[in-house]
Amino acid sequence: MKKFDKAPEIAKLGHVALVSADIEKSLWFFKEIVGLEETIEVDGVHYLRAWGDFEHHTMSITSGPESRIDHISWKAKRPEDVEHFAILLKDAGVSIEYVEAGRETGQGEAIRFQLPSGHHFEIYFNMDKPVPELHRRAVLKNQTYKAWAKGISPRRIDHVNLATNIDSKIVTDFLAEKLGFKMREYLVAPDDRQISGWMSVTPLVHDVAVMSIPNADSSHQLHHFSYWLDNAQDILRAADILCEHGIEFVGPGKHGISQAMYIYVLDPGSGVRLELFSNGYLIFEPDWEPVKWTFDEMAVGFTYWGEQSGTTGKKELLLNAGPVKEKQGI
Repeated sequence: MKKFDKAPEIAKLGHVALVSADIEKSLWFFKEIVGLEETIEVDGVHYLRAWGDFEHHTMSITSGPESRIDHISWKAKRPEDVEHFAILLKDAGVSIEYVEAGRETGQGEAIRFQLPSGHHFEIYFNMDKPVPELHRRAVLKNQTYKAWAKGISPRRIDHVNLATNIDSKIVTDFLAEKLGFKMREYLVAPDDRQISGWMSVTPLVHDVAVMSIPNADSSHQLHHFSYWLDNAQDILRAADILCEHGIEFVGPGKHGISQAMYIYVLDPGSGVRLELFSNGYLIFEPDWEPVKWTFDEMAVGFTYWGEQSGTTGKKELLLNAGPVKEKQGI
């Protein structure tokens, strides 16, 4: 195994690439209701970001015969880390696909690979940071777009939550051993077997979560992905906006795990579950001990207070794996 001066590291969550069976509904939802800004559309791929996201995109949407997640992308800390991750993963027997610069608009060279669950991850470093047109540009030089220009208006992308019907520990061990994620909080069954894990490479409680859901249709589903709102009042404002447009949602509520406030809502075009997320806590301690939650504490862990069930299938919306799967094969 090759040794490096510095072990490769992941810096942050980059973007989620979505394929939608009804792209017009998805674009209406994410642009007009959620309030994401479109950076550009190239060959049918729409690249979106929130008003506080600096990179070219934190989400992309393209049309397809069925809705699915194409890949989840992560930014490396250093340019050389992309190739170093490729070497380490190949040494571990993981199949790697090299993605040439420009194949994904705005992005430099990258690698793609599968987790043991079949979820597709991508690692890149170089990404354009385009300046928007003057009429969309923020007055603040440290902000990309005008806040509150439209819709719910989240600040930035926050995290992804993976659903799988295999043992979640297989996936979280891979994330820790191969990619450097740290376990922050976890949930165990009565037999002390891990059910779910919340992990990060940043001070966030989780950049990624992995949930074992036995009734999931596959091993590689997306439970949800999340955009960050600045405070609790923004969550309440989001609820008003969703109600005004007749869009059902779950919440507002507060998680015990992460201590964050949330709303869950489905994109009407793709069926993907979006979490609108705020508050919570940050982890700065280098010797952090993962917080263990037991099965009989699960209700408090998932929902400290607020709505987690109700009419028209809202309980399933919150607790079950989403309908959007990842693609098969690399």
